[in-house]
Amino acid sequence: MKKFKELNIELPAPKDPVGAYAASKIIGNLLYISGQISMNDKGDLIKGKVGKDLDVNQGYEAAKRCGLAIISQVKKACNNDLSKVKSCIKLTGYVNSTDDFTDQPKVINGASEIIAKVFDNKGLHTRAAISSNSLPLGVAVEVDAIFEIN
Repeated sequence: MKKFKELNIELPAPKDPVGAYAASKIIGNLLYISGQISMNDKGDLIKGKVGKDLDVNQGYEAAKRCGLAIISQVKKACNNDLSKVKSCIKLTGYVNSTDDFTDQPKVINGASEIIAKVFDNKGLHTRAAISSNSLPLGVAVEVDAIFEIN
């Protein structure tokens, strides 16, 4: 997809599930993507609490990495054909943060904005940005998604 070159984006390889669940599931014309956790471009986990170990910008970058992982899973589920995506319907973002942290939306914008850039108008979605006292493997951010596909 020339959009990736244009935006200077390299998608991570889609990760296989490490538990008793599927990475994606298609029901009718809806594509559900399981929660993608924050990993850097080398595949290392981005860990820590936002508001203590990471600041808002670092949280944003962690969420952006989750967004790229979501796009990678969508591409795999659509047999490498992202033109099958009609729209991104919803993202739910979880931020491992301190009790007094209140900028969850600013963190999850990392995932929202990369999806909007890649899919243009089809990337506009509804969203929830939620704080959590802990996430799997100590990661900073986890985001799941629902897409409409052709």
